[in-house]
Amino acid sequence: MKGALVTPVIVMVVVYLLLKFVVPIIPGSAPLPFSVIILYMMLTLSGIGMFYTLSKDSKDAFWGPMERFLTGDNIGGMQALRWGLLILFPLLVGWQTYSSTAVSDEPPGENRTIHPAPPGEYAGLSNPVAKTPDAIQQGKGFYAAYCSPCHGGNFDGKGPAARGFNPPPANFADPTTIAMLQESYLFWRIKKGGVGLPIEGMPWKSAMPRWEVELPDEWIWKIIMGEYDGAHQSPRTWE
Repeated sequence: MKGALVTPVIVMVVVYLLLKFVVPIIPGSAPLPFSVIILYMMLTLSGIGMFYTLSKDSKDAFWGPMERFLTGDNIGGMQALRWGLLILFPLLVGWQTYSSTAVSDEPPGENRTIHPAPPGEYAGLSNPVAKTPDAIQQGKGFYAAYCSPCHGGNFDGKGPAARGFNPPPANFADPTTIAMLQESYLFWRIKKGGVGLPIEGMPWKSAMPRWEVELPDEWIWKIIMGEYDGAHQSPRTWE
């Protein structure tokens, strides 16, 4: 009986630890957004629920202890714990509600900078790859292989994996995104990914991978050309 409750808890804890601490240190990976972690946790919980409802015996073993605890039937010395939880839970909800709505004299937090300044070694870099039809086409091919799952085949930020991220992938077709940036900025962001964001780019950590591990600089510059051409935008210049 107890194992039917202990095992799911252990599974949920292990899944959370893997997503939170193991996945980000895998080469080429990045910290997962909290929304993605919650999504996988909910999928894991759904799988556990389906597993324990495959038969009447497993369902009774899984749900029975929780039902008895909530109703107070045959729980013996756990009555005090039951009453404690029944009293504490509404108090916690009330305190959380009060804390989130009460007027505070604390100064507001510093606003996040959406496009923080790149490190000095990236500022003002120019694309060393000649802008030829072949180079642009190669860049679009690299984009399709590495970038389109998130940023979309139409450069609109609506790739098949886009719904799992918060903030969502950038929409390059929007004239307020890459059209407002220099190529050197994109080179920095693609090369260093979300883990390379400075403190002013917080609290939202981008899920952008650190592509310098897999992509040589020449490919990154070609991807940038392919992005601008495919999105029908031009990079910002100071001329």
